[in-house]
Amino acid sequence: MLVRALASAVSTVPPTPGSRLIHAGIRRLLVVDLGFLGDTIHLLPALAELRRHQPGTELHVVTTPLGAEVLRLTAWVDRVWEYPLGNPSPPWWRHLGLQWELRRQHFEAAFNFSGADRTLFVTAAAGIPLRITRQPNRGSWWRRQLAGRILPPPSRAQPVFEQRRELLARAGYELGTVDFGLCLPPADLAWAAAEIGGQAVHLSINASSPFKEWPMDRWVDFTRQLLREYSGCVVATGSTQPREQLRLTELQQRVGDPRLKVPRAPLSLARLAALVQHCTVHVGTDSGVTHLAVALGTPTVSVFRDYAGLVEWRPRGPRDSAAIRPCRCVDRPAMDPACVAAGTAGCLAEIPAGEILALVRNILGSGTEGSTGGSRGVTPA
Repeated sequence: MLVRALASAVSTVPPTPGSRLIHAGIRRLLVVDLGFLGDTIHLLPALAELRRHQPGTELHVVTTPLGAEVLRLTAWVDRVWEYPLGNPSPPWWRHLGLQWELRRQHFEAAFNFSGADRTLFVTAAAGIPLRITRQPNRGSWWRRQLAGRILPPPSRAQPVFEQRRELLARAGYELGTVDFGLCLPPADLAWAAAEIGGQAVHLSINASSPFKEWPMDRWVDFTRQLLREYSGCVVATGSTQPREQLRLTELQQRVGDPRLKVPRAPLSLARLAALVQHCTVHVGTDSGVTHLAVALGTPTVSVFRDYAGLVEWRPRGPRDSAAIRPCRCVDRPAMDPACVAAGTAGCLAEIPAGEILALVRNILGSGTEGSTGGSRGVTPA
């Protein structure tokens, strides 16, 4: 079945020159994007454009379970198809049942914003006649066949969400203003307000790798200094992974201040988003929670290693700031032995607590209003 599907999928429907590639009157449109939190956040403005231009079209998205949680906080997607991925990712044949269900939907067109191999197979095996794909990173003949209508890659000097919008522009869509469009349930907003009780700073101290994290000693020094001069509380969150929970426990024990709150895990994405939106500023690492804060309109302060592609992922809004350090091993095949031995990135250890505190002070002392409104400020020590 899969072989026949792939064989029939290599034909494409040529668009009419000078027109939009996808007709506004099509019945069903599929977007395949197998990202996690940050990737899915960066997909949202493109989905907003598709919904605006295709109001009568059923918009379906294939994504990871975490991506599905993000999409269910918007009003743009008619159906979300969950495609479980992990580390390592499951073999392709584990998803044959889902693939067959997608084929039965008879989608008329599909958008693939990444051109990654797995997304190429998912889209092609669904038997979709018009497939519009960002140019794959590798240009073998079979990738070109599966991709269908290939669009040149956008400039990587832009944020990822702007790159995806640019692909839509190249497909003939007239772009509007950027809209992430997250709509949080009132019950979760009320829970966050009760949990925090007033003004707060949000900390996200963990990342997908220890080498993306600011060392614990720095987090402890920063949090202690912040609480000495800030009248509100500090809220630190993490996933249910044991390593992340241990780091949160260590931070709480070493800071030793009841105004440092660690909500009980697990948190749904909606509750995490409600906490972040309630806070005056988000302080975090190179992780998806930072992108969530940007989408919610919460000012961010981040720590980053400098690496190829950072310009695509670093928040660059007027209310976002970052401390960035050159990294001698981030773009190399192997980590620096000293970093491996320490279990942390030596370059990030060079960022002192005072540097991050100064960036946070700039936001707290500027009168900047977060999404919950109200006055923002620092109480002198």
